[in-house]
Amino acid sequence: MNAPAKPTALKAKDFASDQEVRWCPGCGDYAILKGVQKALADIGTTPENVVFVSGIGCSSRFPYYMSTYGFHTIHGRAPAFATGIKLANPELDVWLVTGDGDGLSIGGNHMLHALRRNVNMQIMLFNNEIYGLTKGQYSPTSPLGSRSPSTPMGSLDRPLSPVLFALGANATFVARAVDTQQKHMPGVLQRAHAHNGASFVEIYTNCIVYNDGVFASFAEKNTAADGELLLEHGEPMIFGKDSDKGIRMTPGAIALEVVQLGVDGITEDDLLRHDETNRVLAGLLGAMRNPDFPVAVGVLYCEDAEAYDAAVYKQVEAARSSNGAADMNALLRGGATWTVGG
Repeated sequence: MNAPAKPTALKAKDFASDQEVRWCPGCGDYAILKGVQKALADIGTTPENVVFVSGIGCSSRFPYYMSTYGFHTIHGRAPAFATGIKLANPELDVWLVTGDGDGLSIGGNHMLHALRRNVNMQIMLFNNEIYGLTKGQYSPTSPLGSRSPSTPMGSLDRPLSPVLFALGANATFVARAVDTQQKHMPGVLQRAHAHNGASFVEIYTNCIVYNDGVFASFAEKNTAADGELLLEHGEPMIFGKDSDKGIRMTPGAIALEVVQLGVDGITEDDLLRHDETNRVLAGLLGAMRNPDFPVAVGVLYCEDAEAYDAAVYKQVEAARSSNGAADMNALLRGGATWTVGG
């Protein structure tokens, strides 16, 4: 008898659907789509075991462009749908796609509970700091003073940080990526997939029509080296085109500061080493933003904890073991019952 054939390794193109990808030319979402397809191929998963769930917005077209199962749901409610799908079939590989408006405005409550429950899914939040699909209104992540059709004199709202929101919701995995970093992003998504529980990945993506260049200070080819801090667990926080800058804890304060290696006797030993198990450090890193600091990208925080769906099934099995098989007829007629007369 011949040995069973080994499954053929899939390539990124095997996860692409036959649908025309319809985002604005130059939109950062194209790069994210490419990065996700590469990550799935590298993971070695199969399309029939994967489902993408989205809400409303430019990012939420994502399921149409993946040769997997997909649900294009309603505004802000994708986390609820994804939770239900995962509980109905824990073997499915569930990916949630949302944007800064869909996921943090109308969907903020649903997002919070998916994170705190630690439902075993990958959550990708595309952050372009604007409402793109509805023509350029300011979003929950738009910077103070942003001028848009809905804030012609400048936004008065203080912006929300997606990663700080996730950390505050007690998320067990929080990471950040950039659409232009095609070598880095698939690795972050693979880490998110490997995590047991809710994995939250904020992805900076450029809206070329309504918010073009908002991340240019750190996401462009000529600014990334000085504008981004690539985090690696256990490694010193070094950045810069010449790898001559670093992050250290400010002496006598719980705060971070940028230092120049070789100046005032500062060496690599003076720098912080990234500890992705430290939630407080993750918060400090998540709050860093240009022009004073580089933007931290990579895995900010990772904690081992039981996934919600696994805990639910464990509890169901415990109930079955102690109470035996359920009798629906007895259940309906048990407890306080009464008869309504004619």
